[in-house]
Amino acid sequence: MAHIDAVNPVAAIPAPGPLARPQGRLATLALLAVLSVGMGYVAVNLVGDLRGVDTHSVLPFVLLGVALLIALGFEFVNGFHDTANAVATVIYTHSLPAHAAVVWSGLCNFAGVLFSTGAVAFGIVSLLPVELILQVGNDVGFAMVFALLISAVLWNLGTWYLGLPSSSSHTLIGSILGVGLMNQMMSVSGTGVDWAQAGKIGWSLVLSPVIGFACAALLLVLMRTLVKDKTLFTAPEGRKAPPAWIRGLLVLTCSGVSFAHGSNDGQKGMGLIMLILIGTMPTAYGLNRAVTAADTPAYLATIDRAADRLGHYVTGIPADPRAVVETYVRTGVVTPETLGGLLDLTLSIGDQVRFSGALSRVAPARMRNDMYLSSEALRRLQKPGGPAFSADDKAALKELLGRYDHATRFIPTWVKVGVAIALGLGTMVGWKRIVVTVGEKIGKEHLTYGQGASAELVAMATIGAADAFGLPVSTTHVLSSGVAGTMAANGSGLRWSTVRNMAMAWVLTLPASIALAGGLFWLFRQMF
Repeated sequence: MAHIDAVNPVAAIPAPGPLARPQGRLATLALLAVLSVGMGYVAVNLVGDLRGVDTHSVLPFVLLGVALLIALGFEFVNGFHDTANAVATVIYTHSLPAHAAVVWSGLCNFAGVLFSTGAVAFGIVSLLPVELILQVGNDVGFAMVFALLISAVLWNLGTWYLGLPSSSSHTLIGSILGVGLMNQMMSVSGTGVDWAQAGKIGWSLVLSPVIGFACAALLLVLMRTLVKDKTLFTAPEGRKAPPAWIRGLLVLTCSGVSFAHGSNDGQKGMGLIMLILIGTMPTAYGLNRAVTAADTPAYLATIDRAADRLGHYVTGIPADPRAVVETYVRTGVVTPETLGGLLDLTLSIGDQVRFSGALSRVAPARMRNDMYLSSEALRRLQKPGGPAFSADDKAALKELLGRYDHATRFIPTWVKVGVAIALGLGTMVGWKRIVVTVGEKIGKEHLTYGQGASAELVAMATIGAADAFGLPVSTTHVLSSGVAGTMAANGSGLRWSTVRNMAMAWVLTLPASIALAGGLFWLFRQMF
């Protein structure tokens, strides 16, 4: 196989037939129509949400517009950086023409985003220091959001330009760690990263490529034992499409990986966009509008029940209850005053709702911060090593936590649609560089049908499982390591220069994004 230029791999390789096949005019027009309808839906809903916002300055609207564009830009880059992995196998096995594969993958990503739960989005956001989340609407919050977004986009663009299958998940998590560490360095009382949550996410990122490599290799060996049709284990001949059943299998696995990618990776952009919306327009997005006046009695009953249960463990209310709860959330250390502070905060939330008559009529910025702080404290109290609550008391506190999450951890449908469009459009625009790396540069021999199916089945299962547990994983690393695993199991040989470059990108992404985001956060703090 010809030498591949690491800087411009596409120019150095004669593109296979499917890569050069033009997209039909009808398909292009249909795609543009779908995009137009989607963007119109986003615009109408955004304008409707902002119509009732009372502000005497255009600055919040400007900040909102700029931040939304950068956040959607991150998902756009994520699309052509990560999703290209999903289509590499169907393109290089000639199961689908390149443009058909890319459009189909974009649609599957779109569906994955729309049906996502939001657990990954808020799992990512929870890495941020609590004090930054509570200050998301002021200058510190804006510095945090812009530092996260810009550093993630810059690193993703750089690795994409070099054709390296780097991870958007790694990049975003590194950016969050950079902001948290810089925040801690800049303030004596500043809080850092939630290292317990960071460790949990870190293990998912470290183990997922290992799982991808090992399981894809084992699955290929198993397929060789059980499947007698040798066609599955041969490389494509010229531009000839595979047999129908193999083709169906490869298209199915491509669809599954694309859907899982949209469901997992799309949520990262959603979490950032919700930070932006809450910070710039707390009146419109501080609390979930789906919580209506009819829901208020149930909220009050849950708050009263939980407050009564907490009262059994409280001997006194501290002088500064809110500060006590913040300290507990930051350190995780329960003191005699902790439950007293949480009880006072719970009663305060209940009083605000009663005074306003409905949750929808309270001051959203203050209420959201109170609910967020209380929910984080309740979440920590549920973990092993906390106070020895009875089973009934635990159930009451867990119910209260669910009420708080319903009010504060929400994602409007138009946000999902916007992220889905950006992710899908990115898939259709810049896929070729990463496809060439995955399809031609990992192994010394051409990808076989069985290798492509094995790698994608494992990637689909791994990403889907991570999504169910609310953990972010890297589509890039899982699928690329799966392809490498099948090459090793098949005896095809690995191109160690490519493996080395991928490993280098994997190792460098965290420190580079940490340094970049931390530096930008410091710079923006000085500017704002």
